[in-house]
Amino acid sequence: MVVMKKVLFLVACMAWLGLTLTTNAQVVANRNVRFGAVLDGDTVPYYHLKEISIIESASLLTQQEIRKNQKLIRNVKKMLPYAKIGKQRLDELERRVADLPKRERKEAIKKAEKDLLADFSDELKACTISQGKVLLKLIDRETGRTSYVLVDELRGKLRAGFYQTFARLFGYNLKAGYSPRTNKEDNLIERIIISIEHGKL
Repeated sequence: MVVMKKVLFLVACMAWLGLTLTTNAQVVANRNVRFGAVLDGDTVPYYHLKEISIIESASLLTQQEIRKNQKLIRNVKKMLPYAKIGKQRLDELERRVADLPKRERKEAIKKAEKDLLADFSDELKACTISQGKVLLKLIDRETGRTSYVLVDELRGKLRAGFYQTFARLFGYNLKAGYSPRTNKEDNLIERIIISIEHGKL
């Protein structure tokens, strides 16, 4: 059980560090450097607007669902901040390594992984197996890629295959994506997150 916790922790850390690097034109507006795109010969700057959510009341948990799913709610509330921090660190890492040569990029990723372990090792090692499963789901939710794909990108197919084989012994599947539209538990997790973000939990 302790070994499984360590493996889930390592997979979660590597998932935090998965990269989807993009390149965009840079434009100067009001003496600030902004990212933009060239469309029909014109440079159009990108502006990051605050995300808003339009929800139906059906998306929020009912009082009966809250009473029935207390354990999952606790796990999501505990692990959601880690997934959010992971997403922030991913965005920072993307900016840092975007223009680095391959070797320097690998070194930067290893350093980021080491820093992540140093910052969160004790807290995440104390998590339960069910909390680790929720964290993997939330990382997939934030990054849009399964834990298997992220480990493959960072450590290669051999390491990803090893973690997948080991995880399957404990009933986990690192290739399973987060699918709130088709998976009943994922839908419940999504509704828990919506309820948390709208102050209902």
